[in-house]
Amino acid sequence: MASYLTLYKNDKLKEIKNILHDRLKSCDLCPHSCKINRLKNEKGKCKTGKLAKVCSFSPHHGEENPISGHKGSGTIFFSECNMNCQFCQNYDISQLGYGKEVSAEELGDMMLRLQSIGCHNVNFVSPSHVIYQIIEALYYAVKKGLYIPLVYNTGGYDKVETLIIINGVFDIYMPDMKYGDADVGLRLSKVNNYPEINQKAVLEMYKQVGDLMIDSNGIAERGLLIRHLVMPDNLANTEKLVKFLSEYVSIDTYINIMGQYHPAYNSRNFIGLGRRIFTEELKEAYNIAKKYGLYRFDKGFY
Repeated sequence: MASYLTLYKNDKLKEIKNILHDRLKSCDLCPHSCKINRLKNEKGKCKTGKLAKVCSFSPHHGEENPISGHKGSGTIFFSECNMNCQFCQNYDISQLGYGKEVSAEELGDMMLRLQSIGCHNVNFVSPSHVIYQIIEALYYAVKKGLYIPLVYNTGGYDKVETLIIINGVFDIYMPDMKYGDADVGLRLSKVNNYPEINQKAVLEMYKQVGDLMIDSNGIAERGLLIRHLVMPDNLANTEKLVKFLSEYVSIDTYINIMGQYHPAYNSRNFIGLGRRIFTEELKEAYNIAKKYGLYRFDKGFY
């Protein structure tokens, strides 16, 4: 049973919704802590006011194997983002803001629609800046019969205090671990202290859901799944990140070491970002992860 159903039955989901609503009055739900009143439609770093903006929702068959399964992951792509990655491959959504504002009921109906067509889960892509709107819609959707697991699919720039508030809502956390060095995160994604904030968030996520649990059909039921994008010239500093996972999280961490980086958005304006990665760079990233004891890889060279 999806964990949020217990929260709903105990009236805790409504309590979480109310707490997050109050935090929008001087928004500090993500690490930027812009302190603007989003209930009055003021907009800060995420360029999102009172309503969430959605670009698309549909079954997705290109996620990690335990997430997509054979029926697809029910992805909801939120417009805007609390990061400003200069190489984002979905920049039209995350940076240019393509999409439309939706009510809680409309967002809840999207969840229900994805469930009705057989998706294994509802997968919220870029949820950090719209977590209140998700919970508000979830409260509506549960009353209408939602029951499948929820995936928190994030760039990894998340606030521990907010994650603690939503403890029990999400069955699967799927954060990026983008950078091992703060200066690279600031230069390429315009965020402060990315490694410190990201690693604290990952630790809290792991505390809540543990290692990824997969059922007999190969479908993820609960747990943590890490994504790490290998970048040219080791800009992401893979070794720092896998060492952290091995020493402070778990050697049983399920990780997708991704090799699909390609120049997009403003990447060609930055030294080192103007090319795809080499096959040898991807192999080396896997070898480094194996050196630190990690072994649960989604796909690629292992």
